[in-house]
Amino acid sequence: MIPLRDTIPSARVPVVNYALIAVNVAVFLYEASLGRRLEPFIYAHGLVPRDFSFTDLLISMFLHGGLMHLLGNMLYLYIFGDNVEDRLGHARFLVFYLLCGVAAGAAQAMANPNSTLPMVGASGAIAGVLGAYFLFFPTARVLTLVPIFIFFQTFEIPAVFLLFGWFVWQLGFGFASIGTRTGGVAFFAHVGGFLAGMFLGPVLRSRRPSPPEWA
Repeated sequence: MIPLRDTIPSARVPVVNYALIAVNVAVFLYEASLGRRLEPFIYAHGLVPRDFSFTDLLISMFLHGGLMHLLGNMLYLYIFGDNVEDRLGHARFLVFYLLCGVAAGAAQAMANPNSTLPMVGASGAIAGVLGAYFLFFPTARVLTLVPIFIFFQTFEIPAVFLLFGWFVWQLGFGFASIGTRTGGVAFFAHVGGFLAGMFLGPVLRSRRPSPPEWA
């Protein structure tokens, strides 16, 4: 399933969300320019759990392993990030995003502490955005592209169902991946980020009156 848009309009321009998307795209373009130097760059600056570094954790949040990895992450950030920024305010949203990314990376490192493979991607921080959205917008719906055999159909799905299903999926595959040494999706980063978002969202929520929801 591919989310296309949600039904909650933003009350103000999500400048931080747009800036985060721009930074991620700019960093990816830099990665693409490295050619043969890309793999050493990823190993040098991705988060390697066995050699955990807070600096690498922060940098790894803006690195991606490929174009589809980037596009998938930026799509989710574009759809859900603006509304969360609305609720938190610009400065709080930036702090929230970074803290969720840190929590996500730490969760993955604790789940597989002996891994020597670098972890990259914004998905842990974005999972935090999804966790906050799950709490803040319980009546929202998401227009979603769903494959049915060889055709595609769009449906409006309640956001709580879509996001809860996504979280359960990540949790299940996370437990299934424990003890494996192969590379792939950092499921516990997603789980840790989502839970961090559910906790940090209400803590950092702006005290100004919130705009009404439009279901």
